[in-house]
Amino acid sequence: MGSSKTVRRLEVTSPVPADIDIANSVEPLHISQIAEDLNLSSKHYDLYGKYKAKVLLSALDELEGSDNGYYVVVGGITPTPLGEGKSTTTVGLCQALGAFLDRKVVTCLRQPSQGPTFGIKGGAAGGGYSQVIPMDEFNLHLTGDIHAITAANNLLAAAIDTRIFHEASQSDKALFNRLCPPNKEGKRKFADVMLRRLKKLSIEKDNPDELTPDEVKRFARLDIDPESVTWRRVMDVNDRFLRKITIGQGPDEKGMTRETGFDISVASEIMAVLALTTSLADMRERLGKMVIGNSKAGEPITADDLGIGGALTVLMKDAINPTLMQTLEGTPVLVHAGPFANIAHGNSSVVADKIALKLVGKGGFVVTEAGFGADIGTEKFMNIKCRYSGLAPQCAIIVATIRALKMHGGGPEVVAGKPLDHAYLNENVGLVEAGCVNLARHIENTKAYGVNVVVAINKFATDTEAEMNAVRSAAIKAGAFDAVVCSHHAHGGKGAVDLGIAVQKACESQKDPMRFLYPLDSGIKAKIEAIAKSYGASDVEYSEQAEKQIEMYTKQGFSNLPICMAKTQYSFSHVPSQKGAPSGFVLPIRDVRASIGAGFIYPLVGTMSTMPGLPTRPCFFDIDIDLATGNVIGLS
Repeated sequence: MGSSKTVRRLEVTSPVPADIDIANSVEPLHISQIAEDLNLSSKHYDLYGKYKAKVLLSALDELEGSDNGYYVVVGGITPTPLGEGKSTTTVGLCQALGAFLDRKVVTCLRQPSQGPTFGIKGGAAGGGYSQVIPMDEFNLHLTGDIHAITAANNLLAAAIDTRIFHEASQSDKALFNRLCPPNKEGKRKFADVMLRRLKKLSIEKDNPDELTPDEVKRFARLDIDPESVTWRRVMDVNDRFLRKITIGQGPDEKGMTRETGFDISVASEIMAVLALTTSLADMRERLGKMVIGNSKAGEPITADDLGIGGALTVLMKDAINPTLMQTLEGTPVLVHAGPFANIAHGNSSVVADKIALKLVGKGGFVVTEAGFGADIGTEKFMNIKCRYSGLAPQCAIIVATIRALKMHGGGPEVVAGKPLDHAYLNENVGLVEAGCVNLARHIENTKAYGVNVVVAINKFATDTEAEMNAVRSAAIKAGAFDAVVCSHHAHGGKGAVDLGIAVQKACESQKDPMRFLYPLDSGIKAKIEAIAKSYGASDVEYSEQAEKQIEMYTKQGFSNLPICMAKTQYSFSHVPSQKGAPSGFVLPIRDVRASIGAGFIYPLVGTMSTMPGLPTRPCFFDIDIDLATGNVIGLS
């Protein structure tokens, strides 16, 4: 199974230069070469400049009868605030498989938000000699998908408040006359989207003039309860001062103010819809089914009730196509969707994975990353993403670092922006061994899905042989298929060859069928409790608000949806400072919300910020443009 004809060999230097300097030192291949190496016909992609292309869903239709390649998901142990290198490992593994092991491979990654790029975290293109390029394009506008989501989300927000405004000042008849105005011949007609609301109301009429006064009222008056509206406006910038705002303060809004706020764009349900959709038709249905709040009678109000589902789909019609890019070593990457990993499922798109699996074909590899630790990202990948895609992975990788394991073993607190304590820079095998309880639980939980687990030990310069041997022994003892030391950050694909060989063996020997953590029909509480048990919880405690929401969603017919836990990524429990593998705790559910269009219920364990703020010294201080070359400088 030959791979890319246009593989590049990197000339690595030590110490490793800044990510942006490495990215700028490599001239990317024209994206048509990357497409050609995948046997992707030019009729199935649209060029976006020289180094990006949108892969059309028609490629999936043409390859429908082809065999899938092997499917690999990359998760991690419970991380430090510095991150443990999941994206870098995902890219490094693919460079090893494609550039060194001669396998057909596609990397499937999430699109990063611009908020963290200019805020505190920096970009998300991988790092060192394992990166997606062009790095600046990857981390900035890319092909405009997040901008499309922002526009669609805010059009819906405007429609909600405008409808409340107009209903407050008009009679049922006046509303109906404006919604279904007569044409020049005096005849009325329902817009196609209105037929969906009529069907929901069991009104089997397609002529507006035949509706009774009661049917006119039911059809025209949504009677949205402003207190129940959960839909917020979004923007792709970290701005803490928009978290809570009051709208409607202009004189023309006649005193109809409402308290609301902004989220960051990637927290929009439309992003989660994009990530879980399987086709254009499926996306149209999901967008139309999104629930924005309730009527005063307690009935869910959807985007289609507002008549906007079709318009949202039009705004998203290009965003549904994944973006083709490349790694530093010329292997192909599909970048698509970037949902939050707490209030959403934190995985790249189903359509990108499906297209990639067909393009690599039998014996090829598709490697995708799941956000946060395996307790969150991999769990949601299995129980939400794989449920909707119908796909099953053959191998799950758990990325571990000596640094994070020392923290879980009782090491001092790790704080972003502060120098690491000497415990993390000097050998301490005992601390590493104590922290392996965290790794062991992640292995045990991931194996329960019926997949082979490979541990990738992401090597840092200060790690010692004895420490890495301790991790390998603990991983094998906990049931891992293999545990491999990787140096892909410093050496590119060459540093992940052993990982590539281990993953190939794990995929080839995978025999067990995939198993889910819970059946969908077991009720909201039973599903929450199954996930809580995997965290180590002995029980679950529901607030009065959570109980009320569970009762409402069950009554509204949403209890068969999968569960998407919104929990801290820094501990198995709800308390970030509880490291290692805590057990016997009671998991508190503060509230329960739903993304009906995306297709999941999300319980809130603690408070989740959906609009980050900027620190005192944001990343934007370092970002500029080289006026001589036009290159972006300072991205991290």
